[in-house]
Amino acid sequence: MESQQSHPQAPPPPTPKPDSSCRKKRSEGASFVADMREHVDEFFSASMDEHKTCFKKTIEKMFGMSKIVAEKNSLSVKEVESSLPLKTTVTE
Repeated sequence: MESQQSHPQAPPPPTPKPDSSCRKKRSEGASFVADMREHVDEFFSASMDEHKTCFKKTIEKMFGMSKIVAEKNSLSVKEVESSLPLKTTVTE
């Protein structure tokens, strides 16, 4: 006896280039759980080259942000902090 399945096979999504952003798709109206499920599926289906590229971009972005913050802090006017000595008095 032959079993007939009426489930059409969906073609696999096109593989994005490794130089694309880390997160490919974001559903605007999706719930948090649906969005996370989609993100995990993207993560598992990504190639090693995509993971490496994403990791490098993330590290470069982090160091770039820290350099910007350091430059802003060095260019800002240095304020002098003053502190008063703390006096403690013990009464018996």
